[in-house]
Amino acid sequence: MIDAGKRNVIGIKVNVIDYEGAVERIITAAKEKQGLAVSALAVHGVMTGALDDTHRYRLNNFDLICPDGQPVRWALNLLYQAKLGDRVYGPNLTLLTCERAAAEGLPIYLYGSREQVLQQFADNLRSRYPKLIITGFQPSRFRQVSAEEKLEIAQQIKDSGAAITLVGLGCPRQEVWAYEYRELLSMPLLAVGAAFDFHAGTVSQAPKILQDLGLEWFYRLIQEPKRLWKRYVLLNPHYVWLLSLQMLKLRKFDPATAIPPTQEMRYG
Repeated sequence: MIDAGKRNVIGIKVNVIDYEGAVERIITAAKEKQGLAVSALAVHGVMTGALDDTHRYRLNNFDLICPDGQPVRWALNLLYQAKLGDRVYGPNLTLLTCERAAAEGLPIYLYGSREQVLQQFADNLRSRYPKLIITGFQPSRFRQVSAEEKLEIAQQIKDSGAAITLVGLGCPRQEVWAYEYRELLSMPLLAVGAAFDFHAGTVSQAPKILQDLGLEWFYRLIQEPKRLWKRYVLLNPHYVWLLSLQMLKLRKFDPATAIPPTQEMRYG
């Protein structure tokens, strides 16, 4: 098991951790009823923080940021000789967490996406892990919620008896949600995004060979070019450029320059 703490990747503090280490952190927090904000970030997720001082503050105050994308894993290996043999891919982390939760009798809750996706996701999880307890789910409201609605959402999750909440609102909304709800919910909050659609069967995953080569982004771009072209065509080269500056020590990426949010976004 690898769990060697956080390292700076273009200003974002990413954990040097593997699947086993990440699942252990999540399950331990669930058993102890401790708040734990978790996200698995690929290049796009890292760049949302690198280009936004306030969001960088949110991400750097997460308890666990897993290296979801191969280029993020490669950065840790190149910069810090992390010797990570694999990334910690959000959809896989989701299944491994659910498998352990089922074995440990820890109930889960699903928040985000659409009703139809949530129902299919829940059905597929129950079929895969018959002992898994899913105490409920709420679809996204696809808008900002009021302070009162935020408290209602948190109360529904608490009242369900869940020990872990999976959050699928898309990046960076799900990370904002986990950051803002962490103090209200004494449990792990896993921002796992595409895992909802992948495991519901509404979106297909890239073949493993493309995933291993760090080309999952290309597969997704072909699937949804209008929605994703800016994310990949613009941000991927920008990431390589910034990482090159860090590797050559031509620019210092100081996480301490992040700026705390002055108000809540309250995505729902």
